[in-house]
Amino acid sequence: MTLRITLAGCTGWVGRALVGAIVKADDLALVAGVARSSAGRDIGEAAGLERVGVAVAGTIEEAIAIPSDVLIDYTKPGAVKGHTLAALAAGRHVVIGTSGLSADDYAEIDAAAQAAGRGVLAAGNFSITATLMRRFALEAARYVPDVEIIDYASPAKADTPSGTGRELAELLGPVRGAGTAKPVSELTGVRETRGGAIGTPRPVQVHSVRMPSYLLSCEVLFGADNERLAIRHDAGHSAAPYVAGTLLAARRVGSFTGLRRGLDAVME
Repeated sequence: MTLRITLAGCTGWVGRALVGAIVKADDLALVAGVARSSAGRDIGEAAGLERVGVAVAGTIEEAIAIPSDVLIDYTKPGAVKGHTLAALAAGRHVVIGTSGLSADDYAEIDAAAQAAGRGVLAAGNFSITATLMRRFALEAARYVPDVEIIDYASPAKADTPSGTGRELAELLGPVRGAGTAKPVSELTGVRETRGGAIGTPRPVQVHSVRMPSYLLSCEVLFGADNERLAIRHDAGHSAAPYVAGTLLAARRVGSFTGLRRGLDAVME
Protein backbone atom coordinates (compact mmCIF):
# COMPACT_ATOMS: atom_id res chain seq x y z
CA MET A 1 0.00 0.00 0.00
CA THR A 2 1.30 3.46 -0.90
CA LEU A 3 1.76 5.77 2.08
CA ARG A 4 0.58 9.32 1.40
CA ILE A 5 2.85 12.02 2.84
CA THR A 6 2.22 15.67 3.72
CA LEU A 7 5.51 17.51 4.19
CA ALA A 8 5.61 20.71 6.24
CA GLY A 9 8.78 22.68 5.66
CA CYS A 10 9.21 21.30 2.17
CA THR A 11 11.60 24.05 1.04
CA GLY A 12 13.87 23.91 4.09
CA TRP A 13 17.30 22.30 4.32
CA VAL A 14 16.02 18.82 5.17
CA GLY A 15 12.67 19.35 3.46
CA ARG A 16 14.22 19.77 0.01
CA ALA A 17 16.12 16.51 0.38
CA LEU A 18 12.96 14.75 1.57
CA VAL A 19 10.97 15.91 -1.46
CA GLY A 20 13.35 14.13 -3.83
CA ALA A 21 13.55 11.00 -1.68
CA ILE A 22 9.77 10.68 -1.27
CA VAL A 23 9.16 11.16 -4.99
CA LYS A 24 11.67 8.40 -5.80
CA ALA A 25 10.30 5.91 -3.24
CA ASP A 26 8.03 3.21 -4.66
CA ASP A 27 5.93 2.93 -1.49
CA LEU A 28 5.49 6.65 -0.77
CA ALA A 29 3.49 9.42 -2.44
CA LEU A 30 4.02 13.12 -1.77
CA VAL A 31 0.50 14.57 -1.88
CA ALA A 32 0.90 17.94 -0.13
CA GLY A 33 3.50 20.33 1.22
CA VAL A 34 3.61 23.46 3.36
CA ALA A 35 5.90 26.46 2.89
CA ARG A 36 4.51 29.97 3.27
CA SER A 37 7.13 31.61 1.07
CA SER A 38 6.49 29.19 -1.81
CA ALA A 39 2.71 28.86 -1.64
CA GLY A 40 1.18 28.06 -5.03
CA ARG A 41 4.42 26.83 -6.60
CA ASP A 42 5.04 23.25 -7.68
CA ILE A 43 6.66 21.44 -4.75
CA GLY A 44 9.36 19.93 -6.94
CA GLU A 45 10.39 23.26 -8.42
CA ALA A 46 10.26 24.93 -5.01
CA ALA A 47 12.72 22.31 -3.76
CA GLY A 48 15.04 22.86 -6.73
CA LEU A 49 13.93 19.71 -8.55
CA GLU A 50 11.70 18.84 -11.50
CA ARG A 51 7.96 19.47 -11.39
CA VAL A 52 5.98 16.75 -9.61
CA GLY A 53 2.45 18.10 -10.04
CA VAL A 54 1.81 18.98 -6.38
CA ALA A 55 1.21 22.59 -5.35
CA VAL A 56 2.70 23.98 -2.13
CA ALA A 57 0.15 25.14 0.44
CA GLY A 58 0.65 28.25 2.52
CA THR A 59 -0.85 26.85 5.73
CA ILE A 60 -1.14 23.51 7.49
CA GLU A 61 -4.94 23.77 7.26
CA GLU A 62 -4.80 23.90 3.46
CA ALA A 63 -2.34 21.01 3.31
CA ILE A 64 -4.25 18.61 5.57
CA ALA A 65 -7.44 19.26 3.63
CA ILE A 66 -5.81 16.97 1.06
CA PRO A 67 -6.14 13.32 2.20
CA SER A 68 -2.90 11.78 3.49
CA ASP A 69 -1.63 9.27 6.03
CA VAL A 70 1.40 10.93 7.64
CA LEU A 71 2.52 14.49 8.29
CA ILE A 72 6.30 15.00 8.38
CA ASP A 73 7.22 18.31 9.99
CA TYR A 74 10.55 20.11 9.52
CA THR A 75 9.47 23.69 10.19
CA LYS A 76 10.10 25.99 13.17
CA PRO A 77 9.87 25.52 16.95
CA GLY A 78 6.99 28.01 17.15
CA ALA A 79 4.92 26.20 14.53
CA VAL A 80 5.48 22.49 15.00
CA LYS A 81 3.19 21.88 17.97
CA GLY A 82 0.24 23.60 16.28
CA HIS A 83 0.91 21.65 13.08
CA THR A 84 1.06 18.38 15.02
CA LEU A 85 -2.16 18.96 16.94
CA ALA A 86 -3.99 20.00 13.78
CA ALA A 87 -2.77 16.92 11.93
CA LEU A 88 -3.78 14.59 14.76
CA ALA A 89 -7.23 16.16 14.87
CA ALA A 90 -7.48 15.46 11.13
CA GLY A 91 -6.59 11.79 11.63
CA ARG A 92 -2.95 11.86 10.56
CA HIS A 93 0.06 10.16 12.09
CA VAL A 94 2.96 12.58 12.62
CA VAL A 95 6.74 12.48 12.35
CA ILE A 96 8.42 15.45 14.05
CA GLY A 97 11.89 16.42 12.89
CA THR A 98 11.65 19.98 14.21
CA SER A 99 13.42 20.69 17.51
CA GLY A 100 12.57 23.17 20.26
CA LEU A 101 9.61 21.46 21.95
CA SER A 102 9.57 21.13 25.74
CA ALA A 103 8.62 18.15 27.91
CA ASP A 104 5.24 19.81 28.54
CA ASP A 105 4.70 20.20 24.78
CA TYR A 106 5.40 16.52 24.26
CA ALA A 107 3.03 15.58 27.07
CA GLU A 108 0.26 17.56 25.37
CA ILE A 109 1.05 15.95 22.02
CA ASP A 110 1.04 12.47 23.57
CA ALA A 111 -2.39 13.07 25.10
CA ALA A 112 -3.75 14.30 21.76
CA ALA A 113 -2.27 11.32 19.91
CA GLN A 114 -3.76 8.87 22.41
CA ALA A 115 -7.16 10.54 22.09
CA ALA A 116 -6.97 10.45 18.29
CA GLY A 117 -5.69 6.86 18.16
CA ARG A 118 -2.69 7.97 16.11
CA GLY A 119 1.07 7.67 16.42
CA VAL A 120 3.65 10.45 16.75
CA LEU A 121 7.37 9.84 16.44
CA ALA A 122 9.62 12.74 17.43
CA ALA A 123 13.39 12.83 17.29
CA GLY A 124 15.81 15.63 17.94
CA ASN A 125 17.96 14.01 15.28
CA PHE A 126 16.99 11.33 12.76
CA SER A 127 20.54 10.40 11.72
CA ILE A 128 21.75 6.88 12.45
CA THR A 129 24.99 8.02 14.15
CA ALA A 130 23.11 10.45 16.41
CA THR A 131 20.76 7.61 17.32
CA LEU A 132 23.72 5.40 18.17
CA MET A 133 25.26 8.18 20.29
CA ARG A 134 22.05 8.31 22.29
CA ARG A 135 21.87 4.53 22.69
CA PHE A 136 25.52 4.28 23.83
CA ALA A 137 25.08 7.21 26.24
CA LEU A 138 22.06 5.60 27.88
CA GLU A 139 24.06 2.43 28.37
CA ALA A 140 27.04 4.31 29.82
CA ALA A 141 24.84 6.25 32.25
CA ARG A 142 23.92 2.99 33.98
CA TYR A 143 27.52 2.67 35.12
CA VAL A 144 28.88 6.23 35.25
CA PRO A 145 26.54 8.74 36.95
CA ASP A 146 28.56 11.92 36.33
CA VAL A 147 27.46 13.13 32.90
CA GLU A 148 27.14 16.46 31.11
CA ILE A 149 26.24 17.41 27.54
CA ILE A 150 27.82 19.98 25.23
CA ASP A 151 25.63 21.04 22.32
CA TYR A 152 27.24 22.84 19.35
CA ALA A 153 25.46 24.65 16.51
CA SER A 154 25.71 27.63 14.19
CA PRO A 155 25.09 31.21 15.39
CA ALA A 156 21.78 31.27 13.50
CA LYS A 157 20.19 28.38 15.41
CA ALA A 158 17.30 29.85 17.39
CA ASP A 159 16.52 27.10 19.90
CA THR A 160 18.85 26.27 22.74
CA PRO A 161 19.77 23.61 23.47
CA SER A 162 19.27 21.73 20.23
CA GLY A 163 16.62 19.06 20.06
CA THR A 164 19.39 16.46 20.08
CA GLY A 165 20.85 17.75 23.35
CA ARG A 166 17.50 18.37 25.06
CA GLU A 167 16.09 14.97 24.15
CA LEU A 168 19.22 13.19 25.33
CA ALA A 169 19.22 15.03 28.69
CA GLU A 170 15.55 14.19 29.24
CA LEU A 171 16.27 10.52 28.60
CA LEU A 172 19.38 10.42 30.80
CA GLY A 173 17.60 11.99 33.80
CA PRO A 174 15.71 8.82 34.82
CA VAL A 175 18.69 6.53 34.05
CA ARG A 176 21.74 8.18 35.63
CA GLY A 177 22.72 7.85 39.26
CA ALA A 178 23.57 10.68 41.65
CA GLY A 179 26.59 12.66 40.43
CA THR A 180 29.40 14.06 42.52
CA ALA A 181 29.39 17.68 41.26
CA LYS A 182 28.50 20.38 43.77
CA PRO A 183 24.88 21.53 43.29
CA VAL A 184 24.55 24.71 41.23
CA SER A 185 22.63 26.33 44.08
CA GLU A 186 25.75 26.03 46.26
CA LEU A 187 28.12 27.65 43.77
CA THR A 188 29.52 31.17 43.87
CA GLY A 189 30.42 33.38 40.92
CA VAL A 190 28.44 33.23 37.68
CA ARG A 191 26.24 30.17 38.09
CA GLU A 192 25.00 30.35 34.48
CA THR A 193 28.39 29.10 33.31
CA ARG A 194 27.36 25.64 34.58
CA GLY A 195 24.75 25.44 31.82
CA GLY A 196 21.08 24.54 32.05
CA ALA A 197 19.66 21.63 34.06
CA ILE A 198 17.36 19.40 32.00
CA GLY A 199 15.62 16.15 32.89
CA THR A 200 14.18 14.43 35.96
CA PRO A 201 14.64 13.09 38.56
CA ARG A 202 18.39 13.77 38.25
CA PRO A 203 18.86 16.67 35.80
CA VAL A 204 21.78 16.77 33.38
CA GLN A 205 23.75 20.00 32.84
CA VAL A 206 23.61 21.00 29.17
CA HIS A 207 25.95 23.62 27.69
CA SER A 208 25.14 25.21 24.32
CA VAL A 209 27.86 26.64 22.08
CA ARG A 210 26.77 28.78 19.12
CA MET A 211 29.64 29.65 16.76
CA PRO A 212 30.51 29.84 13.05
CA SER A 213 31.83 26.62 11.44
CA TYR A 214 29.47 24.40 13.46
CA LEU A 215 26.36 22.89 11.92
CA LEU A 216 25.25 20.47 14.64
CA SER A 217 27.38 18.50 17.07
CA CYS A 218 26.56 16.90 20.38
CA GLU A 219 29.06 15.54 22.90
CA VAL A 220 28.21 13.51 26.00
CA LEU A 221 30.92 13.53 28.66
CA PHE A 222 31.13 10.92 31.42
CA GLY A 223 33.60 11.23 34.28
CA ALA A 224 34.70 8.65 36.84
CA ASP A 225 37.68 8.32 39.17
CA ASN A 226 40.80 8.75 37.00
CA GLU A 227 38.99 8.13 33.70
CA ARG A 228 36.64 9.82 31.23
CA LEU A 229 34.43 8.76 28.35
CA ALA A 230 33.34 11.06 25.51
CA ILE A 231 30.66 10.08 22.99
CA ARG A 232 30.22 12.59 20.18
CA HIS A 233 28.11 13.03 17.06
CA ASP A 234 29.10 15.53 14.34
CA ALA A 235 26.81 16.38 11.45
CA GLY A 236 28.14 17.30 8.02
CA HIS A 237 26.73 19.92 5.68
CA SER A 238 24.39 17.58 3.80
CA ALA A 239 20.85 16.71 4.85
CA ALA A 240 21.32 13.16 3.56
CA PRO A 241 21.89 11.56 7.02
CA TYR A 242 18.40 12.65 8.15
CA VAL A 243 16.46 11.43 5.12
CA ALA A 244 16.66 7.66 5.60
CA GLY A 245 15.79 7.90 9.30
CA THR A 246 12.85 10.23 8.66
CA LEU A 247 11.39 7.94 5.99
CA LEU A 248 11.83 4.92 8.25
CA ALA A 249 9.88 6.81 10.91
CA ALA A 250 7.13 7.67 8.42
CA ARG A 251 6.80 4.03 7.42
CA ARG A 252 6.49 2.82 11.02
CA VAL A 253 4.69 5.61 12.86
CA GLY A 254 1.32 4.02 12.07
CA SER A 255 2.22 0.86 13.98
CA PHE A 256 1.60 2.33 17.46
CA THR A 257 -0.58 4.84 19.29
CA GLY A 258 0.70 7.85 21.24
CA LEU A 259 4.08 9.55 21.32
CA ARG A 260 7.44 7.86 20.99
CA ARG A 261 10.75 9.73 21.22
CA GLY A 262 13.81 8.91 19.14
CA LEU A 263 14.43 6.91 15.99
CA ASP A 264 15.54 3.90 18.02
CA ALA A 265 11.94 3.56 19.21
CA VAL A 266 11.13 2.00 15.82
CA MET A 267 14.50 0.49 14.91
CA GLU A 268 14.85 -3.29 15.05
